[in-house]
Amino acid sequence: MRQLNRLNQYQRLWQHSAGQPQSTNVAEIANCCFCSERHARTLLRQWQSSGWLEWHASSGRSKRGQLTFLHSPAMLRSQLMLEQLDNGQPQHALQMVPLAPEQLSQLLQPFMGGQWQNNQPTLRIPYYRPLDPLRPLLQPGRAEQHLAQQVFAGLSRLSGDDAVPDLAHRWQISEDGLSWFFFLRPQLRWHHGEAVTVAQLQQRLLTVLTSPVGQRLLSCVKNVIQAHVLCLRIDLHTPDNWLAHRLASVPCLLPHPDNPDIGAGPWRLMVNSPALLRLESHGWYHGPHPLMQAIEYWIAPQLFDPGLGTSCRHPVQIAIGAQQDLTTLQPVSQRISLGFCYLAIGQRAGLSAAQARHIMSLVHQSGIIEQLPLEEGLITPSREMLPGWHIPDWQPDPDITLPAKLNLHYHLPVELHAMAEKLQQLLAMQGCLLTLHFHPAKNWQEYPSLAEADLVMGDRLIGEAPVFTLESWLRLDPLWPILSGSAGWQRLLTQLNELQRYPDQQRRHQRLKALYQQLMSDAVITPLFNYRYQVSAPPDVEGVRMNAWGWFDFSRAWIPPPVTIP
Repeated sequence: MRQLNRLNQYQRLWQHSAGQPQSTNVAEIANCCFCSERHARTLLRQWQSSGWLEWHASSGRSKRGQLTFLHSPAMLRSQLMLEQLDNGQPQHALQMVPLAPEQLSQLLQPFMGGQWQNNQPTLRIPYYRPLDPLRPLLQPGRAEQHLAQQVFAGLSRLSGDDAVPDLAHRWQISEDGLSWFFFLRPQLRWHHGEAVTVAQLQQRLLTVLTSPVGQRLLSCVKNVIQAHVLCLRIDLHTPDNWLAHRLASVPCLLPHPDNPDIGAGPWRLMVNSPALLRLESHGWYHGPHPLMQAIEYWIAPQLFDPGLGTSCRHPVQIAIGAQQDLTTLQPVSQRISLGFCYLAIGQRAGLSAAQARHIMSLVHQSGIIEQLPLEEGLITPSREMLPGWHIPDWQPDPDITLPAKLNLHYHLPVELHAMAEKLQQLLAMQGCLLTLHFHPAKNWQEYPSLAEADLVMGDRLIGEAPVFTLESWLRLDPLWPILSGSAGWQRLLTQLNELQRYPDQQRRHQRLKALYQQLMSDAVITPLFNYRYQVSAPPDVEGVRMNAWGWFDFSRAWIPPPVTIP
C-alpha cells in the first residue's frame, strides 16, 4: 500500500503540470501532494531513486529547482501491476489500480489472454459483470453454474447423456432398486488439504435434501446412511433410475460442510471479489489435473463494450485476449445452444386449444423472431425443443378471435425485451391488448406475481444430459404448477414418477420426449430461439473446446511455454 500511496501522490504532482517539466520548490510540491515539506523531500528522493523523475534542487530556502518527469502515472501503474501479477498476487494488483471502470478496462488490456506469470501458465478472461458467490443450491447464472462445476465435485458427474463416477469410483443398486451404494475413491482431499470423509458428504447431502430445491429434485430419497468408511448408502421411497444424474446436477455438488467456498473439484477458489475471480489448480484432485495453473476472470463493465474487442460481444460469445491480439482472435469453437428461450401459455389465460395454437403459430409463422433487433448471428429460431423433438407445424387461423386483454410475464435474458415488444405488436394486430410485466431475474424463484400470468417467457439453460435436464425442469421450476393447475400438476408428477422407474435410459428418453411433444401439441409451451455460442481465442491459447454450457473445459486449455523450438 505504500507503493500505491507514493504513486497517488506522484499522480497529483504530475497532474499539476500535465507531466511537463516545471520550475518549483519543495513547499509547492508539498502543497500539491498534501504532505509536509519534510515528507515531500523524502518522496522526491524515493521517486528519483526509482527512476520516476529527476529533481535538481537549488541552494537556499524557498529557491526553485527543476523537476522533470520520466514516466507517466499510467505506465508506472502498469509496471507495478505487472510486478504483483508476476508474484501471483492479482488481488494486490487490483489494489494498485483504484480507477473508474473505463480506466481500469484500458489498463487491463495488456494482461488478458494466456500469460506465463512467475513461471506459471495463467489464463485471464475479461468479463462484463460481477459474478455471484458460487453456491450450488442457488446458482441461476450460466457462468456461475459452469464455475461451480469447476470448483465442486459430486458423487457423480454428467458426461454427455450419462452420469459417470466422480467422488464415488462406482455405485451399485439393490435388486429392488431402493438402495444405492456409492463407493468413494480413497484419499480424496478438499482444496485446503483435509481428507474428505463419508460423514461430511452425508452432512452436505442432508442439507441438500432439506432445501426447497432438494425436496423437489430428490423427492424419492428416504435417507442417507454411512454404510462404511468409504461407502455412502442412499435409500429411496420408490425406484429412481435418474438418481445418479440428479446427484451430478449443479444443486447436488458438494462444498465442504464448514466452508461453502471449499470444494474437491479440479480448481480451488482463491479470490471472488466484484473485480476479480481467481481459480488455482487443485494439487490433490482425484481426476486428471488441469494443464493451467490459474484461471482469472477480470471484471470491468467497460470490457463488455464490443468496441474494445477483448470481452463478450454478448454473454454467449466469449473472447479471450488483449487489445493487441484483436486482429488474431479467431473463433476456435462454436455451437448452437441446446438451451432455449420459450413462450408458455397457462390455464389462467382461459384460452381454448384453438386460440392457444393460434398464438403459437403466429409467433413461429409471422417472422417476428427473425426480425428481432439483435446482433446478427446471435440467435437462431427454434424448430425443435431438442434435436428430433419437433414443434407442431401449425398455421394461423384467420377465423380465431383472441381475448381483448392478456398479461405477459417474462424474465431475463435481455433479448426477451425485444421479443415481448414484438409479441405485443403482433397480438395488437389481432385485437388483443398484451400488458408486459418484466421480472429482473434469471428464473421464477420467489416471484409471487407469476400466478397472475396468462403468457410467460423465460430461458431454459441446458448443459450436459439435456433430456435429464428437461425432466428436472418439470420438477423444479415454479412455472409448471402455474401453467398446469393443481390437477394437471399432479398428473404431470405422476407421469414423471412412472418414467423414472424404467432402468433402460433410452426408454426414459422416449417417454419424456412423448410428454414434451404432448405439451407442445397442447400449445402449453414452445421454444422460441436458441443462441449461437462462440469462444474466440488468440493463437497462443490451446485446447479451447466449447462445452454444452457455452464455455470450455478449463482443465484442458493450455499455453505453450515461451521457448524457441529449432
